[in-house]
Amino acid sequence: MNVHDSEKMAGLLLEEGYKLTEAPRDADIVIFNTCSIREKAEQKFRSELGRMKNLKKRNPGLKIAVAGCMAQQHGKTLSKNNSHVDYVFGPQNIQKLKEIIKTNGPVISIEDNPEIEYTDLPVSRNDKYRSWVSIMYGCNNFCSYCIVPYTRGREKSRPSKNILTEISSLAENGVKEITLLGQNVNSYKSDLDFPELLKKIDLISGIERIRFVTSHPRDLSDNLILCIKELPKVCEHLHLPLQSGSSRILKLMNRGYSFEEYMAKINKLKTTIPEISITTDIIAGFPSETDEDHAATMNALKNIEYDGIFAFNFSTRHGTKASEMDKHVPDNIKSERLYQILELQDKITLKKNKSLVGTIQEALVEETYNVVSENMIARTRSNKIVNFQGDRSLAGKIINVEITKALKHSLKAILKV
Repeated sequence: MNVHDSEKMAGLLLEEGYKLTEAPRDADIVIFNTCSIREKAEQKFRSELGRMKNLKKRNPGLKIAVAGCMAQQHGKTLSKNNSHVDYVFGPQNIQKLKEIIKTNGPVISIEDNPEIEYTDLPVSRNDKYRSWVSIMYGCNNFCSYCIVPYTRGREKSRPSKNILTEISSLAENGVKEITLLGQNVNSYKSDLDFPELLKKIDLISGIERIRFVTSHPRDLSDNLILCIKELPKVCEHLHLPLQSGSSRILKLMNRGYSFEEYMAKINKLKTTIPEISITTDIIAGFPSETDEDHAATMNALKNIEYDGIFAFNFSTRHGTKASEMDKHVPDNIKSERLYQILELQDKITLKKNKSLVGTIQEALVEETYNVVSENMIARTRSNKIVNFQGDRSLAGKIINVEITKALKHSLKAILKV
């Protein structure tokens, strides 16, 4: 989502005559698009922002902007404590970028944008064949550990007409795969609900694959499961965040489902779509998490056998309910639990990948090409990365490959003509 926001900022700046540069020392403006989901992201940003102070001393004309969730959360403090920052604006105010950069600063723009779902912005996309498309903004779930509802605002869905027009334009420009973005795409509700939107997108000529993130388990409907099964362009891959295998912890997280309810949906998915690839998110060391709670998460991983996970230590976010909870887990215990989670999942992922050896997989070839090895990268419908030898003219094409070797995070294959 942040990467796509950066594409929008780049699109606006390109219209103003700017061009992208890799080196901050060559820039006229540097924009930090920040994330505040985890503490590590904040620390990395603050370190980079400190380096910019010396750069600005050498180049007083350089403009420095802070965007994204940290800008929204700490806007006034960021501006007050960092005199070298000229502009601060939140995720809902990207559309003001052209106006903001024409002032001398300081500018702070972190107010709510009531028209965000109707605001279509130019986008400088990083990939010729795969594109992100925002279908909604904000979140209404208020998970106790999450800062997103406070930084991105309440849930707002884009009109389906705007979404379909954008995707049709992408198809005309050669895009083959689109990924629909939202904090909880399952709760998309404009003139259509999410399954109906998928059906409309499935009819757009030129688009060959449809993906979406993220799905909230509580709102995963039978109708959506049928769409994944029946719509030919919707890929057999679902990211369904679990967060914990303990129903007690899930309740403290305010996730809105028990582990048993989550498991029932997993079973329905696997029964309806046997070939589906499922990935998830896991938080290690949530406040008051016991050894038994951690064991429940480990058992969940063993029983479900995800194709992959994103797992992190619990990170205290100021302003969330979890930050005020008692019995915070010591860092060393959190780290040990995370290590065990990742070690187990690595074995499961490798096992799942090995089961694909000898099979024929449909894959979309990406632009990346290694001249030395003649290796190209493709992605299966189940979102597995495949490396194979082939000509770069295959980029953007959907091909068949035979899987010859399984690695922990990718597959090797040969081209099948």
